[in-house]
Amino acid sequence: MNIPANSPHARDIACHLHPYTNLEAHEKQGPHILEKGDGIYVIDDTGKRYIEGLAGLWCASLGFSERRLAEAAARQMEILPFYHNFASKTSPPTIDLAEKLISIAPAPMSKVFFTNSGSEANDLQIKIAWYMNNVLGRPKKKKIISRTGGYHGVTVAAASLTGLPYVQDAFDVPIANILHADQPHFYHFAEPGESQEDYASRLAGGLEKMILDEGPETVAAFIAEPVMAAGGVIPPPRTYFGKIQEVLRRHDVMLIVDEVVCGFGRTASMFGCETYGIRPDAVTVAKGLSSGYLPIGAVMISDEIYQALVEGSRKHGLFGTGFTYGGHPVPAAVALETLRIYEERDIVGHVRSIAGHFQKRLNSFAGHPLAGETRGVGLIGAIELVEDKGARKNFDPALKVGPRLVNKCLDHGLITRAMSNDSIAFCPPLIIDESGIDEMFDRFARALEDIAAEIA
Repeated sequence: MNIPANSPHARDIACHLHPYTNLEAHEKQGPHILEKGDGIYVIDDTGKRYIEGLAGLWCASLGFSERRLAEAAARQMEILPFYHNFASKTSPPTIDLAEKLISIAPAPMSKVFFTNSGSEANDLQIKIAWYMNNVLGRPKKKKIISRTGGYHGVTVAAASLTGLPYVQDAFDVPIANILHADQPHFYHFAEPGESQEDYASRLAGGLEKMILDEGPETVAAFIAEPVMAAGGVIPPPRTYFGKIQEVLRRHDVMLIVDEVVCGFGRTASMFGCETYGIRPDAVTVAKGLSSGYLPIGAVMISDEIYQALVEGSRKHGLFGTGFTYGGHPVPAAVALETLRIYEERDIVGHVRSIAGHFQKRLNSFAGHPLAGETRGVGLIGAIELVEDKGARKNFDPALKVGPRLVNKCLDHGLITRAMSNDSIAFCPPLIIDESGIDEMFDRFARALEDIAAEIA
């Protein structure tokens, strides 16, 4: 690609280190620069419009031009543009947001701790679990169980939880005391003739064996997404979370639910916990909390956990963790306005009304020769590409079939993402309507035919 000197593309190559990017390839091809947003669309520097099929990074629930969120930020910037939450200080929007989150939480919660991202929030979940068990006189109860294929962020501890090779390769993670249970992907890992319920029982048995082998007195918590998102959009098999929770209760293991992607309507309930009957001890939220408009995340904890933290203050003084920008009044104000819009426009009801159409269009690709599995819930789904449908055999990763298809989608005005096993994810803004869903999948269908012809 010929990149003109001093162009924005050349300047980006010269100065900007991109996340989740092949750095060698970036030096040759440069960035894709997006300049504007309009509802479910984004527009690049050439004026080309794209349906944003992944809501940015699973987060722009209200699309890319919600004026009320910009106005909420501007108002708060004029009133109090920054304040922190250290040493008992706070600001009105932060109090209001904490109160609102407690009122809509998927299980009884006592307190909210604000962060800047889901990664920071999951780091904090680990620290709270460790701190709590030290305070309660259980210094060996420190191991955290995540799942292979789960995604919980990329800070050092959160990347340790994330069970995906590209997040861990050469980064010297996972750190100590992080374990990974089996990935609950029925399509790939169920045994012949095994029902979803039997598969869920086997996974729960495997988790219990892990806890017993490690020693229940050493296992502090289990963390899970209701639907595994970046791991390939993998909904749980039927009865999975009910059986998992029975195991955790038997062995006094805390349940942390990562609602960063599933929270705020994505699964056609306000939280994924409600969709799958999960009763967490602690919850992580981010992304949809502000519709991605400003960085904000949060940890919600039960009263039992909070009381242990209070006891810690009796022993150690201040609760010595926090972030300069955690609970920042401007993102808090934007998040509050986001939650108001969700309620006023009944976004969850809207998702329920169109989820059937979304899933129908998604599943219409099941008969395509390259589609091994179509899967999803609410307004999230994936199509997994395979070389051999009968054998459920994926393509050789070296062929990069998924990334190549994503590039074909760009040609047709659709932004999406390839994940593990060439799974193509769909997670559009929650404001999309049936015509937008049709256009998104029509564009994908054209791209799929292009790649099918290319690899024939």
